[in-house]
Amino acid sequence: MIRKLKYHEIDFKKYSECLENSEQRKYSASKDFLDITSGKQWEVLVYNDYEAVMPVPFIRKAGLKIVINPKLCQQLGIFSKNDNIQTNDLFLNFLEKKNMIWYYAFNDLNKFSKPLKQRKNFLIFQQPYETVKQRYSPKRKRKLRLDEEVLAKSEIREVPLKEIWEFISENMIGAKKQKDKKAFLQLFLDFEKAGYLTITAFFYDHMVINAIAVYNDQKTAALLGTFNNKDFIKLSGSSVIIDHVISKNIESKIFDFEGSEVPAIEEFFRGFRPQLAMYPVIAHSKQQLVKQVIKIFSHLFFIHR
Repeated sequence: MIRKLKYHEIDFKKYSECLENSEQRKYSASKDFLDITSGKQWEVLVYNDYEAVMPVPFIRKAGLKIVINPKLCQQLGIFSKNDNIQTNDLFLNFLEKKNMIWYYAFNDLNKFSKPLKQRKNFLIFQQPYETVKQRYSPKRKRKLRLDEEVLAKSEIREVPLKEIWEFISENMIGAKKQKDKKAFLQLFLDFEKAGYLTITAFFYDHMVINAIAVYNDQKTAALLGTFNNKDFIKLSGSSVIIDHVISKNIESKIFDFEGSEVPAIEEFFRGFRPQLAMYPVIAHSKQQLVKQVIKIFSHLFFIHR
């Protein structure tokens, strides 16, 4: 019922049709998104004739193929016309038996017979902007009311990534190593070149103090990064530009905050009153990954004795 297809074996027309018509549709499972984030290092598990699909990205370490979600790819999982626990269980069993898994995130609609670790995401679904704004927390509404002096010196506009490359690099949280910063910036640049990414910046007194990176396709606007000058945090520019992007998109697209396990960021996102959407993951430590490797080699040694 389930077969694994290598990248060159995938019928991308059938894959994309299954994804776009699925109950669980996620922008991050699209061919373009995965090609950019994984460097085309992904395969697909297929149920029958593309009735359900499951993209599986991987890396290679010491000659071993290890399953892991690439940078900026929050959720993948199983995509089908209707989410089905029995079918999902088949995919999960196939994945675990046939692969070494470091980290794999399913999507928020995938359900399984056995419990998996859960992580948080936050979504605002398509609806009139005024309805969305009315639900903002009192604190968030206050943050959006800029005084006249600030308004007179402020500007919100979309800018090319190259224009604020240094600002984003200097204010990137979660990427301490220079090589990691360069990797994230290159992904942003690749998305921008492909026509999917916009950078919206808040300027105060002609200086950028906040910026957000948003991935856009026909159905979703996803917040891939927020970058803030801490010296100007009281001006609330980050709240203003997120609200600005929501106002431009929410009547036709889902706004995806991409979640966070950092309490302060989670609290910030919750101020926009999004819906909580938990998604299941398989997460193994490096030590557990080593045990998987030993187990696989022991099994192969036993077979070939």
